[in-house]
Amino acid sequence: MLIAENHLQFIIEVGLMIHLGIILLFNVVAIPLSMVLFLSMILTILLAGLFSVDAIFLFLPYVSHHEFTHPFGAVAVFSWVTLTASASLLSEVDIKSSSITALSWILFVVIGIAGMIMHRSFLILWVLGWILGTLIMSKSFKRSVKITPKRIGTVVVAAIGAFGLLEILSRIFNATILSPLLRLSRLEEFAIPSIKMVIKNTALWGHVQGSCYWASNCLGGSDGYLSLPMSFINYFTLPYPLFFGVLVTKKDAIDYMLPGIFGVAFDFGYLGLLLLMGWVLLVTCSGFYALREYRKKRKNGSRMYLGREALLIGALSAFLVQTIVGLFLFNRSFNGAAMLTYIVLSALVMAHVVRIRRTM
Repeated sequence: MLIAENHLQFIIEVGLMIHLGIILLFNVVAIPLSMVLFLSMILTILLAGLFSVDAIFLFLPYVSHHEFTHPFGAVAVFSWVTLTASASLLSEVDIKSSSITALSWILFVVIGIAGMIMHRSFLILWVLGWILGTLIMSKSFKRSVKITPKRIGTVVVAAIGAFGLLEILSRIFNATILSPLLRLSRLEEFAIPSIKMVIKNTALWGHVQGSCYWASNCLGGSDGYLSLPMSFINYFTLPYPLFFGVLVTKKDAIDYMLPGIFGVAFDFGYLGLLLLMGWVLLVTCSGFYALREYRKKRKNGSRMYLGREALLIGALSAFLVQTIVGLFLFNRSFNGAAMLTYIVLSALVMAHVVRIRRTM
């Protein structure tokens, strides 16, 4: 009875288990600021190294790269924002943290450059993560952040310059994989037909049976356009339809060419999209509520929840930015292995709200 029969049921079951596990962990393990600072620093350094090596492999012949920015892009935002928030909280309690702040900005630049080389979508994720993280921290620590036309212009010019640099590198090294213009042309070529296919065949729950690639074997919903990692499904020998090899190009019509709202609507129906949006709203409101409570306790002199506050700021920033990029820009940003990351980030936010009462 508990064995999931399709992709959607499997996603829900895994999501429930991850949420319950992290909630129990938060209620058992103490989370001091020193531990959060140390672990976030180690994780950020590891991701900076991983992204850098992967970007170098992109230029080496006969060496495969793994595109770690898709599954771990939001994790990088989470670790970096948590590290920065931890340093800010040290300053709040009059502990010098200038060296940690300097290290965090060095890692910010390294991850940004390496991730940008691998995927243009990561640059958008990274910049949005920095903006959201900064805004949340400014609210938490009562620091004013002035959003002026000059600063907005600087960010826009920097983004245009980064994309221009990638186009120049793609032509110097004859590496079309780096070209933003090629990506835009592919979107122009495939996005419009994909949108028409999705809108025409999306139903209240799932899609019109036979409209997906499997034709007569189409399930009419949960056909694998959105799924957990294939290796995860194969490990449990679950008989779900999967896209392998050349079939991936059929999945790309939705996974790569469209925003997530179209992917979720096509595979799980308009009702599935509505339920997801409701969950996003619940997680967001719960996260800001818990953050407000932590801030009140800190203002009252309590240092017990500083580690949890830093962790929540990082998780909430990463969850929001992955939601924005995944739902409204690139479906792949929260599909496959990235979906597992998305579930974990959601659990890391909700774990701050649920408390288990101990009774004797």
